[in-house]
Amino acid sequence: MSDNIFTGTIPALMTPCKADRTPDFDALVKKGRELIDAGMSAVVYCGSMGDWPLLTEAQRQEGVARLVAAGIPTIVGTGAVNSKEAVSHAAHAAKVGAHGLMVIPRVLSRGSSATAQKAHFSAILEAAPKLPAVIYNSPYYGFATRADLFFALRAKHPNLIGFKEFGGGADLRYAAENITSQDSDVTLMVGVDTQVFHGFVNCGATGAITGIGNALPREVLQLVALCRKAAAGDVTARRQARELEAALAVLSSFDEGTDLVLFYKHLMVLNGDLEYTLHFNETDALSDAQRNYAETQYSLFRNWYAQWSKEVAA
Repeated sequence: MSDNIFTGTIPALMTPCKADRTPDFDALVKKGRELIDAGMSAVVYCGSMGDWPLLTEAQRQEGVARLVAAGIPTIVGTGAVNSKEAVSHAAHAAKVGAHGLMVIPRVLSRGSSATAQKAHFSAILEAAPKLPAVIYNSPYYGFATRADLFFALRAKHPNLIGFKEFGGGADLRYAAENITSQDSDVTLMVGVDTQVFHGFVNCGATGAITGIGNALPREVLQLVALCRKAAAGDVTARRQARELEAALAVLSSFDEGTDLVLFYKHLMVLNGDLEYTLHFNETDALSDAQRNYAETQYSLFRNWYAQWSKEVAA
């Protein structure tokens, strides 16, 4: 394994709730440890999966500090509605010994301005110059970082080492064609669960940040391992990776939707992780139809995987 924290398979942790709908940091740390013990290389907290807009600055930083203190390799999301708060999260991450930063674009205020985003990114990177960082590129944040801005930032901030690309297949292709192919030291992380094969095999990704991997760590780790082999030319692994990704397709597609946290928390409850039953807002809940669909698809996949994994091992 590379000493680059942005490699391997990394779950974006969700924040479990107590009965009073405040964060359950004991359960957060427990889940982080379980996932590392399962073979994950690190965790992300607080990205979108961690519900960062619904937590206070102090809550987010307590979660980060607890994870780091437990010896869990932790990448910290810097999403905030203003740059000062984002800088605070970056500085705190460095102070407590976190392992990396996920630099999220400025939102709401001047979010479409490349000039404003450059200043925002620079301020975050300057606040923790020794922490390796990737820019979280996502259409949901309303700004796409392109090659000219990325390399201008990298020239000034050598701790900026790559992308977490959530923009889908076309954006992964853009990053591979225009950024990582220009500088082999730049890391590309697949940031959406539906694009693991494309990201590793066609775009040279070095790792994946996953949502569905919270509920299905073994299966997602196997998918990434097969994709790595496929990228190296293994014909059998290429076929098996395609089969596994296709079987995961519906569950992975929850990662692309507004209700991703609601879906993945529900799958974890089905696994027996009851601390993920509640959400911070009482009205945030799947409909009965959504729950029924998720449960049907989860059962379908798990039944298929039980048979398929035997064939693969034979």
